[in-house]
Amino acid sequence: MPDMSLDLGVIGNAAAAALIDRDARLVWMCAPRMDGDPVFCRLLGGDNVPFAEERGDWTFAIENHADSRQSYLRNTAILETILRDENGNALRITDFAPRFKSGGRLFRPLTIIRIVEPLTGTPRMSVQMRPRWDYGAQAPETTRGSNNIRFILGDQVLRLTTNAPVEFVQRGTPFLVDRPYAFVFGPDERLSAHPLDTARSLFQDTRDYWIDWARSLHLPADWQDVVIRSAITLKLCSHEETGGIVAALTTSIPEYGATGRTWDYRFCWLRDSFFTVKALNALGATRTMEDYLSYVSNIAAASPDGYLQPLFGIGLERRVDEEVAPSLGGYRGLGPVRRGNAAYTQVQNDGYGSVILSVIQYFFDERLPGMGEDSLFRRLEPLGDQAFARWNVPDAGLWEFRTRNSVHTHSSLMCWAACDRLARIARKLGLADREIFWRERADTIRDGILMRAWNDKLGSFVSSFEGADLDASLLLIPEIGLLPADDPRFLSTLAAIEKHLRFGHHLYRYRTPDDFGEPETAFTACTFWLIDALARVGRADDAREIFEDVLKHRNHLGLLSEGIHVDSGELWGNYPQTYSMVGLINAAMRLSRRWEDVL
Repeated sequence: MPDMSLDLGVIGNAAAAALIDRDARLVWMCAPRMDGDPVFCRLLGGDNVPFAEERGDWTFAIENHADSRQSYLRNTAILETILRDENGNALRITDFAPRFKSGGRLFRPLTIIRIVEPLTGTPRMSVQMRPRWDYGAQAPETTRGSNNIRFILGDQVLRLTTNAPVEFVQRGTPFLVDRPYAFVFGPDERLSAHPLDTARSLFQDTRDYWIDWARSLHLPADWQDVVIRSAITLKLCSHEETGGIVAALTTSIPEYGATGRTWDYRFCWLRDSFFTVKALNALGATRTMEDYLSYVSNIAAASPDGYLQPLFGIGLERRVDEEVAPSLGGYRGLGPVRRGNAAYTQVQNDGYGSVILSVIQYFFDERLPGMGEDSLFRRLEPLGDQAFARWNVPDAGLWEFRTRNSVHTHSSLMCWAACDRLARIARKLGLADREIFWRERADTIRDGILMRAWNDKLGSFVSSFEGADLDASLLLIPEIGLLPADDPRFLSTLAAIEKHLRFGHHLYRYRTPDDFGEPETAFTACTFWLIDALARVGRADDAREIFEDVLKHRNHLGLLSEGIHVDSGELWGNYPQTYSMVGLINAAMRLSRRWEDVL
């Protein structure tokens, strides 16, 4: 078997999510939530297990397979894969998770639907459905009905309902695909109609939903397909029931090779969520912000002193203890596979600004059905108190160093943003005394950053106070608003970052060795920060050249992971990475021509 790659499609509905490879193998899906037990886990080592039944996948295998072609239905989260055999017979597999409005509410069950149809000739196909539980360690018990198979996966029971011969599905027996077949996988519930009728009805409603959703986006004139695909992918990384947003749908895809840099990203980082909300807001998709406000309001309510840890479970869990899952060998055998993330125990002081920046639009956007009022402002003020208390206190920083703390410039920048935005909100609400209070605090932090984060010898801002190292987050200074992009201090910082961190069209987040040595991949989000900075300082042609190169590194479906290996150009890191998909949107919005120049 060939090594696994990140040439994967994402399907989902903001409750369920799954990854499907070029040959229509479903290789990753967690249940009952995106951060749950991977009931399909082939992505993390299934190709290396001794017995096929242990792979943890769901495969439609055409006999004498010759080639495959895969694409999304335009402006939807519906994935289509066409498999052909050596004799020209072909079948089409349509994969999606139902999502549409019904009875005034969104219908988004923990359900995956796969429709298999013959296109040409009479292809023969076998179905291998091999879910696992306990992170790949256990095979499920099964029971069989006339048109279903029930899988008992520890504490949860999932059911496959189909109009295909259950005998053939259960045993993996090849059979002719001479008619359409539907496979509905989800909760242990009976379908009220024929599986194929159910699947086709849900397909139509889901397709209509996504087309309408994409139609509502405020798009740039250029790269519209890039923006639409990125926006849909970001939506699929949200857990709409609680409002949480995961950083990625996977765990333990290495940052590169056998580095040991394998982390679980299926949680809600306050920092990452800010960037996701900001990008979707720019497109007019403000519902995610509204859901996220509910999420962080619940967090704040449970933290009366305003202290925030950097990440939470998507169900508001505060403890997501990190441990190794020994039953999975890892992506391409490159472990360890981790569940949970110890970074939740770290102090990362940028979270206060991230939360306030995420919800500030509530106070200024008249389109919203309910705008921010005094009560919301008062709930945010304890976060500002924490930001002011912590702006010059050492922390692990946004790169989550595990063995050292410093006063990180980015953390201080975000503490300044917390106080600055509270002052702006107070002005909007007509609270003059609170505006003065928060403006004084913001100015104190700003003066401290400009003095202590500047290195005269380098002629640049540096990553930590009184330090001498650079990191890519310094490029965010004008975006967050501390200094304008044409300030000489930022221009010289940009020059220093290009000199030390830029390699061709890629940007490393930092080059100083960390807990695991020197980084070996460029962090794609940082490359987008560089694109933004270049555009802000008037180097739009340079920015556009880098952007066009990044677009070439997306996979065949237009998606990105966390990083790109500079030499090989290969995607590495957890997938799909919200940071990276946000970057695609931001770059397209900033670099696009104006509509007036196109029409």
